[in-house]
Amino acid sequence: MDGLRVIPTWRHGRERLYVCRTDGRNIAWYDREAGRVNLLSEDRREDVLDVLAPFLTGAVEVGPPPVPTPAELARLSLHPDDDLAPNRPGEALQTVLDHEPGPQRLLRPDPRRRALEAELAVGEALDRLEGAGWHTLHSVPLPGGDRVHHLVIGPGGLFAVHTLYARRQRVLVADPMVTVGRREARPVLRLVRAGADRASYALTAEVHPVLALFGPRDVAVTAPPRDVRILLDTDVTSLARSGGVLKPADIEALHAMARDRGTWVRV
Repeated sequence: MDGLRVIPTWRHGRERLYVCRTDGRNIAWYDREAGRVNLLSEDRREDVLDVLAPFLTGAVEVGPPPVPTPAELARLSLHPDDDLAPNRPGEALQTVLDHEPGPQRLLRPDPRRRALEAELAVGEALDRLEGAGWHTLHSVPLPGGDRVHHLVIGPGGLFAVHTLYARRQRVLVADPMVTVGRREARPVLRLVRAGADRASYALTAEVHPVLALFGPRDVAVTAPPRDVRILLDTDVTSLARSGGVLKPADIEALHAMARDRGTWVRV
């Protein structure tokens, strides 16, 4: 089978098994829920079915993808390592924490675990918008070690969402400074704007900055921040109420561009 390999991916509870060549290019994928094997290369039909045989269940339809869009074909051409769509909420933090030695975790509470809790809650809420025509990419890496926590693309436009852990604490927002509890004030809104600006540059489209506060006791804002939307983690799905900005084809094209790791290497 010339080194064909099967790579499973999960997204919003749905499993797809991609069949890749040795150079990482996809030539087919099996949608278990739809019961269909989609072939991009008919001449590799038997090889694809052979390598997928241990995974096939029930009756399976085999054939070319049904009316593939340019965005879908662009996604399928991505090497799996360059596709950001499978990223979990807090992917970068989870990877670092999972690889740290166990004993170090017990010395003192790790603020990164609190940050991860916030990203998980916000990310899972944003993922629920998928059925309403929205896409969310998590942990989008930027040069220099920075990242966009969540990039949301849908009918209402594009949003770069930055999460901040504030459980049971008072939050004071005095643009650009944000104070959580008794901690020192930090220029968080400057960071939020910078992430959105870099995303705008990468995608050549306007990206709106959003600060999502996780579990605060109360929030005080001295003055409405310039161009930054501030939401609680329980309210982030309100982004879906805005609409009429992007058409479905534009959403898919921007999502295809944003999920490619290469889009972000020069911002």
